[in-house]
Amino acid sequence: MSTESTTEPPASSEAPAGERLADWADGRLGIYTLAKANMRKIFPDHWSFMLGEVCLYSFLILILTGVYLTLFFHPSMTEVAYHGSYVPLQGQMMSEAYKSTLDISFDVRGGLLIRQLHHWSALVFLAGMIVHMMRVFFTGAFRKPREVNWVFGVLLLFLGMFTGFTGYSLPDDLLSGTGLHFMEGAILSIPIVGTYLAFFLFGGEYPGHDLIPRFYSIHVLLLPGIMLGLVVAHLILVFYHKHTQFAGPGRSNKNVVGMPLLPVYAAKAGGFFFLVFGVLAVIAGIAQINPIWAFGPYRADQVAAGSQPDWYMGFAEGLLRIMPGWEINFWGHTLALGVFIPLAGFAVVLALIGVYPFVESWVTGDKREHHVLDRPRNAPTRTAFGVAWLTAYFVTMIAGGNDIWATQFHLSLNAITWFVRIFFFAGPVIAFVATKRICLGLQRRDKDKVLHGRETGTIRRLPHGEFVEVHAPLSEEQLHTLTAHEQYEPAALTSPRGDDNGVERPVTRAQKLRVRLSKAYYGADGQISKPTAEEYEEITSGRGHH
Repeated sequence: MSTESTTEPPASSEAPAGERLADWADGRLGIYTLAKANMRKIFPDHWSFMLGEVCLYSFLILILTGVYLTLFFHPSMTEVAYHGSYVPLQGQMMSEAYKSTLDISFDVRGGLLIRQLHHWSALVFLAGMIVHMMRVFFTGAFRKPREVNWVFGVLLLFLGMFTGFTGYSLPDDLLSGTGLHFMEGAILSIPIVGTYLAFFLFGGEYPGHDLIPRFYSIHVLLLPGIMLGLVVAHLILVFYHKHTQFAGPGRSNKNVVGMPLLPVYAAKAGGFFFLVFGVLAVIAGIAQINPIWAFGPYRADQVAAGSQPDWYMGFAEGLLRIMPGWEINFWGHTLALGVFIPLAGFAVVLALIGVYPFVESWVTGDKREHHVLDRPRNAPTRTAFGVAWLTAYFVTMIAGGNDIWATQFHLSLNAITWFVRIFFFAGPVIAFVATKRICLGLQRRDKDKVLHGRETGTIRRLPHGEFVEVHAPLSEEQLHTLTAHEQYEPAALTSPRGDDNGVERPVTRAQKLRVRLSKAYYGADGQISKPTAEEYEEITSGRGHH
Protein backbone atom coordinates (compact mmCIF):
# COMPACT_ATOMS: atom_id res chain seq x y z
CA MET A 1 0.00 0.00 0.00
CA SER A 2 1.36 3.41 -0.89
CA THR A 3 0.56 6.78 0.62
CA GLU A 4 0.62 10.20 -1.04
CA SER A 5 2.23 13.11 0.73
CA THR A 6 0.00 16.17 1.09
CA THR A 7 2.84 18.48 2.00
CA GLU A 8 4.05 20.97 -0.57
CA PRO A 9 7.63 20.75 -1.79
CA PRO A 10 9.98 23.27 -0.22
CA ALA A 11 10.32 26.58 -2.04
CA SER A 12 13.32 26.88 -4.29
CA SER A 13 16.26 28.51 -2.60
CA GLU A 14 16.84 30.34 -5.86
CA ALA A 15 13.61 32.40 -5.44
CA PRO A 16 14.20 36.09 -4.69
CA ALA A 17 14.29 37.04 -1.04
CA GLY A 18 11.30 39.35 -1.44
CA GLU A 19 9.20 36.54 -2.95
CA ARG A 20 10.16 34.15 -0.16
CA LEU A 21 9.24 36.76 2.44
CA ALA A 22 5.90 37.39 0.71
CA ASP A 23 5.17 33.64 0.62
CA TRP A 24 6.02 33.38 4.32
CA ALA A 25 3.71 36.28 5.19
CA ASP A 26 0.88 35.01 3.00
CA GLY A 27 0.96 31.61 4.66
CA ARG A 28 0.34 33.24 8.02
CA LEU A 29 -1.65 36.41 7.24
CA GLY A 30 -3.40 35.73 3.93
CA ILE A 31 -1.94 38.85 2.34
CA TYR A 32 -2.40 37.68 -1.27
CA THR A 33 -6.14 37.17 -0.85
CA LEU A 34 -6.53 40.51 0.93
CA ALA A 35 -4.49 42.34 -1.69
CA LYS A 36 -6.31 40.72 -4.59
CA ALA A 37 -9.65 41.82 -3.18
CA ASN A 38 -8.71 45.39 -2.29
CA MET A 39 -5.59 46.67 -4.00
CA ARG A 40 -7.42 47.30 -7.27
CA LYS A 41 -10.32 49.07 -5.57
CA ILE A 42 -11.51 52.06 -7.61
CA PHE A 43 -11.44 55.59 -6.21
CA PRO A 44 -13.03 58.58 -8.02
CA ASP A 45 -10.93 61.63 -8.80
CA HIS A 46 -12.05 65.12 -7.81
CA TRP A 47 -10.13 68.04 -6.31
CA SER A 48 -12.44 68.31 -3.28
CA PHE A 49 -11.51 64.80 -2.13
CA MET A 50 -8.03 66.07 -1.25
CA LEU A 51 -9.50 67.92 1.74
CA GLY A 52 -9.87 64.66 3.65
CA GLU A 53 -6.32 63.72 2.71
CA VAL A 54 -5.02 67.02 4.12
CA CYS A 55 -6.67 66.08 7.44
CA LEU A 56 -5.14 62.61 7.42
CA TYR A 57 -1.63 63.74 6.51
CA SER A 58 -1.56 66.62 8.97
CA PHE A 59 -2.71 64.16 11.66
CA LEU A 60 0.21 61.85 10.80
CA ILE A 61 2.60 64.80 10.97
CA LEU A 62 1.13 65.69 14.37
CA ILE A 63 1.89 62.21 15.66
CA LEU A 64 5.45 62.18 14.29
CA THR A 65 6.35 65.62 15.62
CA GLY A 66 4.58 64.91 18.92
CA VAL A 67 6.71 61.81 19.49
CA TYR A 68 9.85 63.89 18.94
CA LEU A 69 8.73 66.58 21.39
CA THR A 70 7.94 64.08 24.14
CA LEU A 71 11.63 63.11 24.23
CA PHE A 72 12.57 66.54 25.59
CA PHE A 73 9.48 67.85 27.39
CA HIS A 74 9.21 67.52 31.18
CA PRO A 75 5.55 67.62 32.34
CA SER A 76 6.20 68.95 35.82
CA MET A 77 5.09 72.07 37.70
CA THR A 78 8.08 71.97 40.05
CA GLU A 79 9.63 75.45 40.34
CA VAL A 80 13.19 75.79 39.04
CA ALA A 81 15.49 78.68 38.13
CA TYR A 82 16.17 79.21 34.42
CA HIS A 83 19.78 79.32 33.21
CA GLY A 84 19.30 78.59 29.53
CA SER A 85 20.14 80.39 26.31
CA TYR A 86 17.33 82.97 26.41
CA VAL A 87 18.99 85.84 28.27
CA PRO A 88 15.91 87.98 29.20
CA LEU A 89 14.58 85.17 31.40
CA GLN A 90 17.89 84.28 33.05
CA GLY A 91 17.50 83.54 36.76
CA GLN A 92 13.68 83.69 36.78
CA MET A 93 11.68 81.03 38.61
CA MET A 94 9.42 78.92 36.39
CA SER A 95 7.98 75.44 36.12
CA GLU A 96 9.97 72.60 34.62
CA ALA A 97 7.36 72.40 31.87
CA TYR A 98 8.02 75.99 30.81
CA LYS A 99 11.79 75.58 31.14
CA SER A 100 11.85 72.42 29.02
CA THR A 101 9.78 74.15 26.34
CA LEU A 102 12.32 76.99 26.28
CA ASP A 103 15.11 74.42 26.01
CA ILE A 104 13.31 72.76 23.08
CA SER A 105 13.00 76.14 21.39
CA PHE A 106 16.57 77.38 21.89
CA ASP A 107 18.87 74.48 22.81
CA VAL A 108 17.56 71.33 21.09
CA ARG A 109 18.71 70.99 17.48
CA GLY A 110 15.68 71.60 15.28
CA GLY A 111 13.47 71.88 18.34
CA LEU A 112 11.83 75.18 17.45
CA LEU A 113 11.10 73.98 13.92
CA ILE A 114 9.47 70.80 15.23
CA ARG A 115 7.48 72.78 17.83
CA GLN A 116 6.14 75.13 15.20
CA LEU A 117 5.52 72.31 12.73
CA HIS A 118 3.51 70.53 15.43
CA HIS A 119 1.46 73.65 16.17
CA TRP A 120 0.84 74.56 12.52
CA SER A 121 -0.13 70.96 11.75
CA ALA A 122 -2.74 71.12 14.53
CA LEU A 123 -4.22 74.29 13.06
CA VAL A 124 -4.29 72.86 9.53
CA PHE A 125 -5.72 69.57 10.82
CA LEU A 126 -8.69 71.30 12.42
CA ALA A 127 -9.17 73.70 9.51
CA GLY A 128 -9.04 70.76 7.11
CA MET A 129 -11.63 68.87 9.17
CA ILE A 130 -14.07 71.78 9.13
CA VAL A 131 -13.68 72.37 5.39
CA HIS A 132 -13.86 68.62 4.69
CA MET A 133 -17.02 68.29 6.77
CA MET A 134 -18.54 71.26 4.96
CA ARG A 135 -17.82 69.53 1.65
CA VAL A 136 -19.51 66.39 2.97
CA PHE A 137 -22.45 68.43 4.29
CA PHE A 138 -23.07 70.56 1.20
CA THR A 139 -22.88 67.57 -1.18
CA GLY A 140 -25.04 65.26 0.95
CA ALA A 141 -22.25 62.69 1.36
CA PHE A 142 -23.49 62.02 4.92
CA ARG A 143 -26.60 60.18 3.75
CA LYS A 144 -27.12 56.44 4.13
CA PRO A 145 -24.92 54.44 4.62
CA ARG A 146 -22.47 57.08 5.90
CA GLU A 147 -24.33 58.52 8.89
CA VAL A 148 -22.00 56.76 11.35
CA ASN A 149 -18.97 58.11 9.52
CA TRP A 150 -20.41 61.62 9.86
CA VAL A 151 -20.76 61.10 13.61
CA PHE A 152 -17.14 59.91 13.70
CA GLY A 153 -16.14 63.13 11.94
CA VAL A 154 -17.99 65.30 14.47
CA LEU A 155 -16.34 63.41 17.32
CA LEU A 156 -12.93 63.85 15.69
CA LEU A 157 -13.55 67.58 15.39
CA PHE A 158 -14.64 67.81 19.04
CA LEU A 159 -11.68 65.74 20.28
CA GLY A 160 -9.28 67.60 18.00
CA MET A 161 -10.32 70.92 19.50
CA PHE A 162 -9.72 69.73 23.06
CA THR A 163 -6.51 67.95 22.12
CA GLY A 164 -5.26 71.24 20.73
CA PHE A 165 -6.42 73.05 23.85
CA THR A 166 -4.54 70.66 26.15
CA GLY A 167 -1.53 70.88 23.85
CA TYR A 168 -1.06 74.64 23.94
CA SER A 169 -1.69 74.55 27.71
CA LEU A 170 1.32 72.30 28.36
CA PRO A 171 4.11 74.95 28.09
CA ASP A 172 2.67 76.66 31.21
CA ASP A 173 3.26 80.14 29.81
CA LEU A 174 1.18 83.20 30.66
CA LEU A 175 -1.02 82.91 27.55
CA SER A 176 -1.91 79.25 28.09
CA GLY A 177 -2.48 79.91 31.80
CA THR A 178 -5.00 82.61 30.92
CA GLY A 179 -6.85 80.10 28.71
CA LEU A 180 -6.82 77.54 31.50
CA HIS A 181 -8.29 80.11 33.89
CA PHE A 182 -11.11 80.64 31.40
CA MET A 183 -11.66 76.88 31.24
CA GLU A 184 -11.77 76.66 35.02
CA GLY A 185 -14.47 79.33 35.15
CA ALA A 186 -16.49 77.54 32.47
CA ILE A 187 -16.35 74.26 34.39
CA LEU A 188 -17.24 75.91 37.69
CA SER A 189 -20.36 77.43 36.08
CA ILE A 190 -21.88 73.98 35.57
CA PRO A 191 -24.62 73.56 38.18
CA ILE A 192 -24.20 70.95 40.94
CA VAL A 193 -21.21 69.06 39.46
CA GLY A 194 -19.02 71.97 38.31
CA THR A 195 -16.94 72.22 41.49
CA TYR A 196 -16.34 68.47 41.61
CA LEU A 197 -15.27 68.39 37.95
CA ALA A 198 -12.85 71.28 38.45
CA PHE A 199 -11.27 69.65 41.51
CA PHE A 200 -10.99 66.35 39.68
CA LEU A 201 -9.36 67.93 36.60
CA PHE A 202 -6.97 70.30 38.37
CA GLY A 203 -6.25 68.10 41.38
CA GLY A 204 -7.56 70.66 43.87
CA GLU A 205 -7.57 74.45 43.85
CA TYR A 206 -6.50 76.05 40.58
CA PRO A 207 -3.78 75.85 39.36
CA GLY A 208 -2.51 73.20 41.78
CA HIS A 209 0.49 70.95 41.11
CA ASP A 210 -1.07 68.14 39.08
CA LEU A 211 -2.43 70.19 36.17
CA ILE A 212 0.41 69.84 33.66
CA PRO A 213 1.07 66.12 34.34
CA ARG A 214 -2.64 65.36 33.94
CA PHE A 215 -2.97 67.40 30.77
CA TYR A 216 0.18 65.73 29.45
CA SER A 217 -1.35 62.26 29.90
CA ILE A 218 -4.60 63.42 28.32
CA HIS A 219 -2.82 65.12 25.41
CA VAL A 220 -0.28 62.41 24.68
CA LEU A 221 -2.17 59.19 25.48
CA LEU A 222 -5.93 59.46 25.99
CA LEU A 223 -7.18 61.85 23.29
CA PRO A 224 -4.72 60.83 20.52
CA GLY A 225 -5.49 57.16 21.19
CA ILE A 226 -9.23 57.74 20.80
CA MET A 227 -8.69 59.90 17.72
CA LEU A 228 -6.41 57.33 16.11
CA GLY A 229 -9.07 54.68 16.64
CA LEU A 230 -11.73 56.95 15.12
CA VAL A 231 -9.49 57.75 12.13
CA VAL A 232 -8.89 54.06 11.47
CA ALA A 233 -12.61 53.31 11.79
CA HIS A 234 -13.40 56.24 9.50
CA LEU A 235 -11.01 54.96 6.81
CA ILE A 236 -12.32 51.39 7.11
CA LEU A 237 -15.88 52.63 6.56
CA VAL A 238 -14.78 54.76 3.59
CA PHE A 239 -13.15 51.65 2.11
CA TYR A 240 -16.13 49.43 2.91
CA HIS A 241 -18.90 51.75 1.70
CA LYS A 242 -16.90 52.77 -1.43
CA HIS A 243 -16.16 56.38 -2.17
CA THR A 244 -18.83 58.88 -3.16
CA GLN A 245 -18.66 60.50 -6.61
CA PHE A 246 -20.21 63.44 -8.41
CA ALA A 247 -22.89 62.90 -11.02
CA GLY A 248 -21.76 62.23 -14.57
CA PRO A 249 -22.27 59.88 -17.52
CA GLY A 250 -21.94 56.27 -16.50
CA ARG A 251 -21.94 57.05 -12.76
CA SER A 252 -24.63 55.63 -10.55
CA ASN A 253 -25.22 54.36 -7.04
CA LYS A 254 -24.09 50.91 -8.18
CA ASN A 255 -20.63 51.70 -9.54
CA VAL A 256 -17.55 53.89 -9.05
CA VAL A 257 -15.73 55.58 -11.93
CA GLY A 258 -12.12 56.46 -11.21
CA MET A 259 -8.60 55.16 -10.76
CA PRO A 260 -7.44 51.94 -9.03
CA LEU A 261 -5.84 52.13 -5.60
CA LEU A 262 -2.62 50.59 -6.91
CA PRO A 263 -0.61 51.99 -8.51
CA VAL A 264 -2.35 55.22 -9.56
CA TYR A 265 -4.16 56.42 -6.45
CA ALA A 266 -1.42 55.26 -4.05
CA ALA A 267 1.23 57.12 -6.05
CA LYS A 268 -0.85 60.32 -6.11
CA ALA A 269 -1.63 60.02 -2.40
CA GLY A 270 2.04 59.44 -1.52
CA GLY A 271 3.11 62.46 -3.51
CA PHE A 272 0.41 64.59 -1.94
CA PHE A 273 1.58 63.58 1.55
CA PHE A 274 5.07 64.93 0.86
CA LEU A 275 3.53 68.07 -0.64
CA VAL A 276 1.49 68.69 2.53
CA PHE A 277 4.53 67.93 4.68
CA GLY A 278 6.68 70.31 2.66
CA VAL A 279 4.19 73.17 2.77
CA LEU A 280 3.75 72.80 6.53
CA ALA A 281 7.52 72.65 7.00
CA VAL A 282 7.96 75.88 5.03
CA ILE A 283 5.23 77.60 7.06
CA ALA A 284 6.79 76.36 10.31
CA GLY A 285 10.18 77.65 9.20
CA ILE A 286 9.14 81.17 8.23
CA ALA A 287 5.98 81.95 10.26
CA GLN A 288 6.45 82.29 14.02
CA ILE A 289 3.70 80.90 16.20
CA ASN A 290 3.21 80.77 19.98
CA PRO A 291 6.45 82.53 21.08
CA ILE A 292 6.17 81.51 24.74
CA TRP A 293 9.37 83.40 25.65
CA ALA A 294 7.56 86.65 24.85
CA PHE A 295 4.70 85.82 27.25
CA GLY A 296 6.79 84.64 30.17
CA PRO A 297 5.96 81.95 32.74
CA TYR A 298 2.46 81.70 34.14
CA ARG A 299 1.56 83.67 37.25
CA ALA A 300 -1.90 83.33 38.75
CA ASP A 301 -2.11 87.08 39.45
CA GLN A 302 -1.28 88.13 35.86
CA VAL A 303 -3.12 88.06 32.55
CA ALA A 304 -1.45 88.33 29.14
CA ALA A 305 -2.59 91.43 27.25
CA GLY A 306 -4.63 90.64 24.13
CA SER A 307 -4.99 86.99 25.07
CA GLN A 308 -6.51 85.03 22.19
CA PRO A 309 -6.98 81.27 21.88
CA ASP A 310 -6.18 79.36 18.72
CA TRP A 311 -8.77 80.10 16.04
CA TYR A 312 -10.74 76.87 16.50
CA MET A 313 -11.63 77.89 20.07
CA GLY A 314 -12.74 81.34 18.90
CA PHE A 315 -16.34 80.10 18.65
CA ALA A 316 -16.48 79.30 22.37
CA GLU A 317 -14.55 82.46 23.28
CA GLY A 318 -16.92 84.60 21.21
CA LEU A 319 -20.03 83.08 22.77
CA LEU A 320 -18.66 83.93 26.20
CA ARG A 321 -17.80 87.53 25.30
CA ILE A 322 -21.17 88.42 23.77
CA MET A 323 -23.18 86.84 26.58
CA PRO A 324 -24.40 89.33 29.23
CA GLY A 325 -23.17 88.67 32.75
CA TRP A 326 -26.41 87.18 33.97
CA GLU A 327 -26.57 85.53 37.38
CA ILE A 328 -29.46 84.09 39.38
CA ASN A 329 -29.63 82.93 42.97
CA PHE A 330 -31.37 79.59 43.42
CA TRP A 331 -31.77 77.98 46.84
CA GLY A 332 -28.75 79.82 48.17
CA HIS A 333 -26.57 79.01 45.16
CA THR A 334 -25.43 81.42 42.46
CA LEU A 335 -25.81 80.22 38.87
CA ALA A 336 -23.41 82.04 36.52
CA LEU A 337 -25.61 81.96 33.40
CA GLY A 338 -23.25 84.34 31.63
CA VAL A 339 -20.74 81.48 31.47
CA PHE A 340 -22.91 78.37 31.59
CA ILE A 341 -25.24 79.30 28.71
CA PRO A 342 -22.37 79.81 26.20
CA LEU A 343 -20.81 76.55 27.37
CA ALA A 344 -24.09 74.69 26.94
CA GLY A 345 -24.70 76.43 23.59
CA PHE A 346 -21.32 75.24 22.32
CA ALA A 347 -22.20 71.64 23.19
CA VAL A 348 -25.72 71.94 21.71
CA VAL A 349 -24.37 73.24 18.39
CA LEU A 350 -21.96 70.30 18.07
CA ALA A 351 -24.77 67.86 18.97
CA LEU A 352 -27.09 69.36 16.33
CA ILE A 353 -24.38 69.04 13.71
CA GLY A 354 -23.88 65.40 14.68
CA VAL A 355 -27.55 64.40 14.42
CA TYR A 356 -28.36 66.34 11.23
CA PRO A 357 -28.08 63.31 8.88
CA PHE A 358 -30.72 61.49 10.89
CA VAL A 359 -32.99 64.56 10.90
CA GLU A 360 -32.79 64.94 7.12
CA SER A 361 -33.39 61.23 6.60
CA TRP A 362 -36.49 61.46 8.80
CA VAL A 363 -37.78 64.53 6.93
CA THR A 364 -37.31 62.99 3.47
CA GLY A 365 -38.33 59.46 4.47
CA ASP A 366 -35.54 58.28 2.16
CA LYS A 367 -33.96 55.04 3.38
CA ARG A 368 -32.02 54.23 0.20
CA GLU A 369 -28.23 54.18 -0.14
CA HIS A 370 -26.68 57.22 -1.82
CA HIS A 371 -23.26 57.13 -3.45
CA VAL A 372 -23.74 59.97 -5.96
CA LEU A 373 -23.24 63.45 -4.53
CA ASP A 374 -25.57 66.44 -4.81
CA ARG A 375 -24.61 69.78 -6.23
CA PRO A 376 -25.17 72.26 -3.36
CA ARG A 377 -27.56 74.35 -5.47
CA ASN A 378 -29.86 71.35 -5.85
CA ALA A 379 -30.40 71.16 -2.08
CA PRO A 380 -31.16 74.82 -1.28
CA THR A 381 -32.44 74.37 2.27
CA ARG A 382 -29.53 72.19 3.34
CA THR A 383 -27.02 74.56 1.73
CA ALA A 384 -28.71 77.52 3.42
CA PHE A 385 -28.43 75.81 6.81
CA GLY A 386 -24.72 75.24 6.23
CA VAL A 387 -24.05 78.85 5.24
CA ALA A 388 -26.11 80.08 8.22
CA TRP A 389 -23.97 77.98 10.57
CA LEU A 390 -20.75 79.29 9.01
CA THR A 391 -22.06 82.84 9.37
CA ALA A 392 -22.72 82.31 13.08
CA TYR A 393 -19.27 80.76 13.43
CA PHE A 394 -17.47 83.73 11.85
CA VAL A 395 -19.55 86.24 13.81
CA THR A 396 -18.52 84.60 17.08
CA MET A 397 -14.92 84.54 15.84
CA ILE A 398 -15.13 88.32 15.54
CA ALA A 399 -16.62 88.46 19.03
CA GLY A 400 -13.77 86.35 20.38
CA GLY A 401 -11.33 89.06 19.32
CA ASN A 402 -13.43 92.13 20.07
CA ASP A 403 -10.61 93.73 22.07
CA ILE A 404 -8.17 93.31 19.17
CA TRP A 405 -10.68 94.78 16.71
CA ALA A 406 -11.25 97.71 19.05
CA THR A 407 -7.57 98.54 19.54
CA GLN A 408 -6.45 97.98 15.95
CA PHE A 409 -9.31 99.90 14.30
CA HIS A 410 -9.86 102.46 17.10
CA LEU A 411 -13.46 101.40 17.65
CA SER A 412 -15.62 101.21 20.74
CA LEU A 413 -15.46 97.83 22.48
CA ASN A 414 -19.10 98.17 23.57
CA ALA A 415 -20.19 99.05 20.03
CA ILE A 416 -18.45 95.97 18.64
CA THR A 417 -19.99 93.75 21.32
CA TRP A 418 -23.52 95.03 20.67
CA PHE A 419 -23.06 94.77 16.90
CA VAL A 420 -22.00 91.13 17.28
CA ARG A 421 -24.88 90.39 19.67
CA ILE A 422 -27.39 91.65 17.13
CA PHE A 423 -25.71 90.10 14.11
CA PHE A 424 -25.31 86.74 15.88
CA PHE A 425 -29.08 86.32 15.56
CA ALA A 426 -29.75 88.39 12.43
CA GLY A 427 -26.72 87.25 10.40
CA PRO A 428 -27.61 83.54 10.09
CA VAL A 429 -31.21 84.42 9.15
CA ILE A 430 -30.05 86.80 6.43
CA ALA A 431 -27.48 84.28 5.21
CA PHE A 432 -30.10 81.50 5.15
CA VAL A 433 -32.59 83.52 3.06
CA ALA A 434 -29.95 84.89 0.69
CA THR A 435 -28.31 81.49 0.15
CA LYS A 436 -31.60 79.78 -0.55
CA ARG A 437 -32.58 82.45 -3.09
CA ILE A 438 -29.17 82.17 -4.79
CA CYS A 439 -29.49 78.38 -5.02
CA LEU A 440 -32.98 78.68 -6.52
CA GLY A 441 -31.68 81.22 -9.01
CA LEU A 442 -28.87 78.86 -10.03
CA GLN A 443 -31.42 76.07 -10.47
CA ARG A 444 -33.47 78.31 -12.78
CA ARG A 445 -30.36 79.07 -14.80
CA ASP A 446 -29.54 75.36 -15.10
CA LYS A 447 -33.09 74.66 -16.26
CA ASP A 448 -32.83 77.40 -18.87
CA LYS A 449 -29.48 76.04 -20.09
CA VAL A 450 -30.95 72.55 -20.47
CA LEU A 451 -33.94 73.81 -22.46
CA HIS A 452 -32.27 76.54 -24.53
CA GLY A 453 -28.57 75.68 -24.53
CA ARG A 454 -25.66 77.82 -23.50
CA GLU A 455 -25.17 81.42 -24.56
CA THR A 456 -22.57 81.86 -27.33
CA GLY A 457 -22.41 85.66 -27.51
CA THR A 458 -23.28 85.52 -31.20
CA ILE A 459 -26.10 87.90 -32.18
CA ARG A 460 -28.21 87.09 -35.24
CA ARG A 461 -30.85 89.21 -36.95
CA LEU A 462 -34.01 87.40 -37.98
CA PRO A 463 -35.76 88.12 -41.33
CA HIS A 464 -38.42 90.21 -39.63
CA GLY A 465 -35.80 92.43 -37.98
CA GLU A 466 -35.59 90.90 -34.48
CA PHE A 467 -32.12 90.40 -32.95
CA VAL A 468 -31.57 87.19 -30.98
CA GLU A 469 -28.59 85.52 -29.37
CA VAL A 470 -27.62 82.13 -30.76
CA HIS A 471 -27.64 79.34 -28.15
CA ALA A 472 -25.49 76.26 -28.64
CA PRO A 473 -26.93 72.92 -27.48
CA LEU A 474 -25.31 71.27 -24.48
CA SER A 475 -23.37 68.04 -24.75
CA GLU A 476 -24.84 64.80 -23.46
CA GLU A 477 -22.45 64.93 -20.49
CA GLN A 478 -23.55 68.46 -19.54
CA LEU A 479 -27.22 67.54 -19.90
CA HIS A 480 -26.72 64.52 -17.64
CA THR A 481 -24.89 66.56 -14.98
CA LEU A 482 -27.61 69.23 -14.89
CA THR A 483 -30.51 66.78 -14.70
CA ALA A 484 -29.14 63.81 -12.73
CA HIS A 485 -30.22 65.06 -9.31
CA GLU A 486 -33.24 63.64 -7.56
CA GLN A 487 -36.17 65.74 -6.39
CA TYR A 488 -38.24 64.77 -3.39
CA GLU A 489 -41.94 65.29 -3.15
CA PRO A 490 -42.99 67.03 0.07
CA ALA A 491 -44.63 64.68 2.53
CA ALA A 492 -48.37 64.87 3.12
CA LEU A 493 -50.50 63.83 6.05
CA THR A 494 -51.93 60.40 5.35
CA SER A 495 -55.37 59.42 6.53
CA PRO A 496 -55.20 57.80 9.95
CA ARG A 497 -55.34 54.03 9.89
CA GLY A 498 -57.59 52.16 12.25
CA ASP A 499 -56.48 49.54 14.72
CA ASP A 500 -57.86 46.00 14.93
CA ASN A 501 -61.09 47.35 16.40
CA GLY A 502 -61.56 49.95 13.67
CA VAL A 503 -60.68 52.90 15.90
CA GLU A 504 -58.73 55.54 13.99
CA ARG A 505 -55.34 56.49 15.37
CA PRO A 506 -54.86 60.25 15.82
CA VAL A 507 -52.21 62.09 13.83
CA THR A 508 -49.22 62.63 16.10
CA ARG A 509 -47.34 65.88 16.58
CA ALA A 510 -44.22 64.24 15.16
CA GLN A 511 -46.06 63.48 11.92
CA LYS A 512 -47.31 67.05 11.66
CA LEU A 513 -43.81 68.39 12.30
CA ARG A 514 -42.35 66.11 9.65
CA VAL A 515 -44.88 67.35 7.09
CA ARG A 516 -44.10 70.99 7.86
CA LEU A 517 -40.37 70.41 7.61
CA SER A 518 -40.76 68.43 4.40
CA LYS A 519 -42.73 71.26 2.80
CA ALA A 520 -40.10 73.76 3.93
CA TYR A 521 -37.37 71.60 2.41
CA TYR A 522 -39.02 70.46 -0.82
CA GLY A 523 -42.13 72.59 -1.32
CA ALA A 524 -42.74 75.14 -4.06
CA ASP A 525 -40.28 77.57 -2.44
CA GLY A 526 -37.69 74.86 -1.76
CA GLN A 527 -36.76 73.66 -5.23
CA ILE A 528 -37.22 74.37 -8.93
CA SER A 529 -38.71 71.50 -10.90
CA LYS A 530 -36.38 69.86 -13.38
CA PRO A 531 -37.18 70.19 -17.10
CA THR A 532 -39.18 67.24 -18.39
CA ALA A 533 -38.42 65.24 -21.51
CA GLU A 534 -41.55 66.70 -23.13
CA GLU A 535 -40.37 70.27 -22.51
CA TYR A 536 -36.96 69.49 -23.92
CA GLU A 537 -38.43 67.86 -27.03
CA GLU A 538 -40.76 70.80 -27.59
CA ILE A 539 -37.94 73.33 -27.31
CA THR A 540 -35.39 71.44 -29.40
CA SER A 541 -37.93 70.62 -32.11
CA GLY A 542 -38.43 74.32 -32.76
CA ARG A 543 -42.10 74.45 -31.79
CA GLY A 544 -41.53 76.18 -28.49
CA HIS A 545 -39.44 79.19 -29.62
CA HIS A 546 -38.33 81.15 -32.63
